[in-house]
Amino acid sequence: MSVTRHLGIRYATAARFEAPVMVPFDPSAGPFDTAGKLAPQVPGMMENMLGIDVGDMSEDCLFLNVFAPADAEPASKLPVLYWIHGGAYLNGGGSIAWYDGSALAARGHVVVTINYRLGALGFLGAGNWGTLDQICGLRWVREHIAQFGGDPGNVTIFGESAGGSAVVSLLAAPEAEGLFHGAWAMSPSIGQLRTLETANTWLEAFLGHAGVASVDEARGLPLEKILEAQTATLAMPNTNLDLFAPAGGGEGLAPDLLAAAAANPVPLSIGTNRDENLLFLAFDPRYSGAGEQQWLDHLALQFGDRAAEARAEYEAAREGASHLTLISAAQTDHVFRQPARRLAEARHAVGNSTWMYWFTWASPAFGGMLGSSHAFDIPFAFDNLQSPGTEMLLGTGEERQAIATRFADEISAFAKGGAASWPQYDLQQRPTLRIDAEFEVLHDPESGVRSLFD
Repeated sequence: MSVTRHLGIRYATAARFEAPVMVPFDPSAGPFDTAGKLAPQVPGMMENMLGIDVGDMSEDCLFLNVFAPADAEPASKLPVLYWIHGGAYLNGGGSIAWYDGSALAARGHVVVTINYRLGALGFLGAGNWGTLDQICGLRWVREHIAQFGGDPGNVTIFGESAGGSAVVSLLAAPEAEGLFHGAWAMSPSIGQLRTLETANTWLEAFLGHAGVASVDEARGLPLEKILEAQTATLAMPNTNLDLFAPAGGGEGLAPDLLAAAAANPVPLSIGTNRDENLLFLAFDPRYSGAGEQQWLDHLALQFGDRAAEARAEYEAAREGASHLTLISAAQTDHVFRQPARRLAEARHAVGNSTWMYWFTWASPAFGGMLGSSHAFDIPFAFDNLQSPGTEMLLGTGEERQAIATRFADEISAFAKGGAASWPQYDLQQRPTLRIDAEFEVLHDPESGVRSLFD
């Protein structure tokens, strides 16, 4: 199916540290063949690997991209997929090549990918301006997506990492109610979602580094000074990377984010990758040549009196794994997998439709040292295996395309029908779709490991 790409559409404007103001769509403002400016950022490892252009950034960054079948028209009423990019709320943009929505649009969708404000410019104290941007983009979709063939009454939000936790936070956003009808959270960094108390603590740290006494004073600082203060704040000791992220009780969000997300009846699919943290540990010199003692030290730090029990469970579940892989497994459970599972349990407890999956396909690249790392599922979800950087990170195995076809088909079917193809999560069998060279429904995978976190 032929697909049309509409790039760099302005959906809002916003003054620094202010809520966005939606801009109505003006078809005469085109041609829409160039992506809009990205939010100011200091690119991270993944962004550099994917070739992000540091010279293409501006505080005037509230643009989105629309991918639609070439023959779509207002009467088509195609289901909409609304992508929120990851990057720890610090990096990224909706126009990165991995997020090209053409292959999903060819399945009968209108796909929208957005920019939103990042770092201190998006999340400072109670100011959840980046979240307000995401909600503003959803309002724009409600008003204008029919012009591209989309159905504003059938919108599914999806995102990965910070984008996945943004999906969770939007489930807890009263102003977003009715703007989306399904949610798919990939590897959500739920630990980044913070309380207002935590947000205000990091606000004071930021203001100190910026040399100002208030957010109002920070409005007048040069952008370079804002980014310098942000970088200095990020260098401070922290455990959850929650220095700049959505704050419960801040603008637009319920005080208890996870309780509100659990109570939201919108259908949710949520999943994680088996080896999320290998992406971060494999290139960290502190873990170079990690041996048994480092594994034991990590167990003691993370599990305390249950360290011996945890060692037995992990070594049984990951038989023959290196000590680095075992450390990654424990970290992955702590940061990604178990928080996602607990949210699924909380939603099941109140009867809200929830499905869980587990991406376990291991990349052969770099001698297989990265396994099924964080973000490796994105090109599969978008069916974008030809995008820049994929061969370097994912290799060239013949089984890859079949996985991408099936994974993208699952997301497409969820968006069209409001339900996943496998059984809903429950506390008896805990059905979980395993995404690998073979797709299969597992029941309570690695139950012994799960019990360590109960």
